[in-house]
Amino acid sequence: MKKYLSRLLVGVTALVAVTAAQAGAIDDAVKRGTLRVGMDPTYMPFQMTNKRGEIIGFEVDILKAMAKSMGVKFEAVSTAYDGIIPALLTDKFDMIGSGMTLTQERNLRLNFSEPFIVVGQTLLIRKELAGEIKSYKDLNNEKYRITSKLGTTGEMVTKKLISKAKYHGYDNEPEAVMDLVNGKADAFVYDAPYNVVAVEKMGAGKLVFLDEPFTFEPLAFGLKKGDYDSINFINNFLHQIKHDGTYDRIHDKWFKNKDWLKEME
Repeated sequence: MKKYLSRLLVGVTALVAVTAAQAGAIDDAVKRGTLRVGMDPTYMPFQMTNKRGEIIGFEVDILKAMAKSMGVKFEAVSTAYDGIIPALLTDKFDMIGSGMTLTQERNLRLNFSEPFIVVGQTLLIRKELAGEIKSYKDLNNEKYRITSKLGTTGEMVTKKLISKAKYHGYDNEPEAVMDLVNGKADAFVYDAPYNVVAVEKMGAGKLVFLDEPFTFEPLAFGLKKGDYDSINFINNFLHQIKHDGTYDRIHDKWFKNKDWLKEME
């Protein structure tokens, strides 16, 4: 009998330990009352800082809707992009929501939700190169200087597909684009949604936007490995908003309406 009770106690203890270990980011956020999301607020129109110091954007609004569905507050945790994965893994926030492309390399370190949008890399080039550069292939020459943001797929793609060109990465997108505007670079490689806005806001007639994407890049939310309960919740949430009109309303606010640009001036 004693042996039986001892085994039973061990089993119950193990079950409690496993249950505790399974508590994921969403459960933690509900208990805390706040969903903390790591993001680098420089990626228009996904997450950016307006003139009042508020972090706004397409992805931000999706995450706010998610937090509302959980009955909790939303908190954006501003984090440099090249350190955002280590910050998640050391519990600085619950999840990554920072325009992150779901790549196989990143997937070895993180679990990802289903994509909430698909984008692709495009080019901004100096106006003087409009007839000379028609695609990324034309830039694969050591005489050209390419810019992008450090740690992004723009950087990865440049080093892989335009490897002969000189490359210089920046901590944020505006710096890289201004390098191009000032004639210090020949092209900027980045996601299409950002470049649509950048050519209008910062191009000042000096840049040309080659809008044909040359990569396939699904953007998704990143969580710690093994947090399947949170992934399940997020995927079900995304499915819900894509069918109840919420997603379309948020998408149109940031991609079809440009009123938000006034908040950035």
